Amino acid sequence: MTRPLPRGGTLLLAAIAGTAIANNYALQPALSAVAADLGVSLSLIGLVPTAALVGCMAGFALLLPLTDHLAPRTLVTAQLTALALALGVGAAAAGPVQLLVAYLLIGAAASVGAQAGNIAGRHASPGRRGSGVATVAAGMSAGILLSRLAGGALTDALGWRRMLLVFAGLALFGAVAALTFLPRRRPHPEHGYGRTLASLPSLLRTHPPLRGAVVTGGLWYFAFNLVWVALTLALAQPPHSLSPASIGLYSLAGVLGFAVLPFTGRLIDRHGPRTVIVAGMATAVAGTALLATGLSTPAAAALGLALFDAGCFAAQAANQSRVIALDPQRSGSLSSVYLMLYFTVGALGTALAAPLLSALGWRGVTLTAIAALLLATAIGRTGTTRRTVHVTRTRARSTRRHQ
Repeated sequence: MTRPLPRGGTLLLAAIAGTAIANNYALQPALSAVAADLGVSLSLIGLVPTAALVGCMAGFALLLPLTDHLAPRTLVTAQLTALALALGVGAAAAGPVQLLVAYLLIGAAASVGAQAGNIAGRHASPGRRGSGVATVAAGMSAGILLSRLAGGALTDALGWRRMLLVFAGLALFGAVAALTFLPRRRPHPEHGYGRTLASLPSLLRTHPPLRGAVVTGGLWYFAFNLVWVALTLALAQPPHSLSPASIGLYSLAGVLGFAVLPFTGRLIDRHGPRTVIVAGMATAVAGTALLATGLSTPAAAALGLALFDAGCFAAQAANQSRVIALDPQRSGSLSSVYLMLYFTVGALGTALAAPLLSALGWRGVTLTAIAALLLATAIGRTGTTRRTVHVTRTRARSTRRHQ
């Protein structure tokens, strides 16, 4: 039987997830300073975010399934310790190769944020899975949103190397907290780790709702990346011609996105993931439609971005909740498949942002995003219902009673 987290355990996991995932983004404002310090071109150092993303994808594939095999205390403590060591290697890097290797490791270790969400969902009290997943999602969203601001400020005050050491200290603090407070009991999977990895591709065949979750989530993540990347490009060009610092302020519009997540969790538990996904997509469509009117009015653009982010974040928390509910004992493996494909589809939005902006303009970009969101809504309506979630929980409790 899976025991609920101790009091404050979900908040601890949210803090761990936020501070861990922030490491994939915190160095980005300092890339020019890093290039100057190491005496190399900015284009070469610009590969650092790519290395972090590649590492994170590897973490989703290889490390996230470990939540089905290791005790939360053991797994999270070890991965945060590895993150701190990788950050130390990055801080001591004498050249670009060492830094890129360090960021491959940092990205992989930062996938502990996804593990935290999975652990929160698996160990949630009955009827509280949505709230647990949403709380950790709020922590991750806050970490992503605030990471560049914190990284830039710390770099200005301490330099980029000491900035990385500050984040290493946060990782070690989180490791001590995880060692102290997270559950010590390990899961008892039917198969070993190697067989678990080999079985990942077959999960799409044996769990049809997982396929729906992947397509739905991938569509709104495609739209999310498409809008945000195209936005930064559009604001940097005439007639706006904003500075990088001014463009960065638009990210604060995402505050609403993670602020609504705890409330979203209660809605997931009460009405089921499907209802929240549809409502989230409707909100995101409304925000994108507002953005389609143009970027000449900053207040309107900020409101549009706030609604867009809130809708996408709420739908993502609901989607992850229903993925975990498919089989809580294999939730690490299911989440691994989901997140790998989710990020892969989302990367297409990043790649197509510049070409679509050039060919169709800002309005064409937003209309493309709206089309993806509406398609996600149509597919999401066929997702897990509240009744399905209830039946899944009932079967799980019945199974445990007979074990």
